[in-house]
Amino acid sequence: MKFITSFFLLLCLSLGLSAQKYASGPQVLSFHSLVDGTDQPYAIYIPKNFDEKKSYPFVVMLHGAGSNHRLALRRVFGKSNNKGENDADASLYFPEWEDVPYIVAAPLARGTMGYQGVAESDVWDMIADVKRRFKIDEDRTYLTGLSMGGGGTLWIGLTRPDFWAAIAPVCPAPPEGTAAYLPNAYHIPARFFHGDADPTVPIASVNKWVEDFKKVGAKVEYDVYPGVLHDSWVPAYAGGQVFKWFSNFKRNPNPDKVIFSSASLKHNKAFWIELTGLEPGKTGNVEAIAIGNGKFKVKSEGVESFRILPGVAWKNGQKINVEWNGKSINTSVGEEIGTVPSGALRKTSTLTGPMDDISSGRHIYVYGTLDKPSQEELERRRKVAEAAADWSFYRGEFLGRVMVFPRVLPDFALSPKDLENSDLILFGTDKTNKVIADIKDTLPFKFVEGVNMTYIYPRGQKRVLINSGVPFWEVKDKGNPALRILRATSKTVSLMGYGDWTMEKDGDRIWGYFDSQWKVAPSDEGKLKVLGVR
Repeated sequence: MKFITSFFLLLCLSLGLSAQKYASGPQVLSFHSLVDGTDQPYAIYIPKNFDEKKSYPFVVMLHGAGSNHRLALRRVFGKSNNKGENDADASLYFPEWEDVPYIVAAPLARGTMGYQGVAESDVWDMIADVKRRFKIDEDRTYLTGLSMGGGGTLWIGLTRPDFWAAIAPVCPAPPEGTAAYLPNAYHIPARFFHGDADPTVPIASVNKWVEDFKKVGAKVEYDVYPGVLHDSWVPAYAGGQVFKWFSNFKRNPNPDKVIFSSASLKHNKAFWIELTGLEPGKTGNVEAIAIGNGKFKVKSEGVESFRILPGVAWKNGQKINVEWNGKSINTSVGEEIGTVPSGALRKTSTLTGPMDDISSGRHIYVYGTLDKPSQEELERRRKVAEAAADWSFYRGEFLGRVMVFPRVLPDFALSPKDLENSDLILFGTDKTNKVIADIKDTLPFKFVEGVNMTYIYPRGQKRVLINSGVPFWEVKDKGNPALRILRATSKTVSLMGYGDWTMEKDGDRIWGYFDSQWKVAPSDEGKLKVLGVR
């Protein structure tokens, strides 16, 4: 009897989950983030008369600095704050607005830190969660955002140009590195909105983005509002015009011509082209044309290897001919073309640099206890690791806190699952940190007293960032000071621009990139040997 009762309860629960219903209108849902084990909220609008069997067009809306997911959903429907109402008050409720036949979602993305790294991961995790719950028309998926979110629209739109049917950046403040992906705008219709009196994002910067979009052959429109300050989202989103504009566009998932640029293997695919090897420190640029009858023409710069992925007119394993930079190559769909590393160790889309990317996913800060330090020294090491992991310090009323909570552990406390599933930020040397000691024979550098070193390197299918000597965030910041407030608050952002490794001794700093096989470039060997680390 007990078995029958348990079975009946399980059956009811199963039926309840599979038949979950969602009310129409604005609401808040959440997904579980593997970055730090937290549930992350997002605001979502479900149209009236929602039919769970129907596929809906989908709009992703990215909020600006000092804002949140709830306000973003209001803004895209043209609902600004009421007179005398501050953002905190406006976040308490959703007003009535005119229905649109779209599913619309806005991530929190942890607060104000731009849309790279963890925030970028959150956007894609939210999208995956929405697609899990609802039927989404993948050829009618759109992206918009305002201010910081307008910059995020450019970053997330251009790094994945095959995902979006159109984008609409409003007074955009794009993060560092976005310009490297500009050629990808060729594939994405875009409409910019800006106020010509904007004191925060100068109109000259947006004018340049619009002109650069035109230069690469993008379909671009530009609305400029005379006298409008840094609130051009008010006229831009008024009357549901952005939804009406989006309705003009449908993605072509299999174009005959692909133009794709990427500065990192993290963003290595567009349509039917996959980059599998980049020249160290270079942006890879590809123009690929499907001529027909199994023939392709590819021109590239900065690319060591790539593959043609299956498309509508060609299948995996099919014999094809590729003319690459003037050289004819007989190959197969899905087979790598170019300089393919022979060893097992190589950079991939999930196993790559640069150093600052270590904190974009699930990661743990690990301090060493291997040498049985005194209680005072152990406390010092723990505090260094905790300082590195402190994302959530208060930055004032407007910027607030960034809601990322990675773990800090001593080396002996890592579980087998931690080692399997997490990137690790390791402090110390092979003499002081057990994890470093366990992998020291695979590492590219020797530890030398007086040399402050930081580098990213693979550990199985995950990565480590090793920091020996002075804490890595004490390096000189090479970033654009004007854009720093739109970065993540992780200490690893100070490593932006320093590639895969950096060394410092007596005030002299060198840095560089590993090649596709995680080897030091021959041109860097001499200066590294002078330091004694090679």
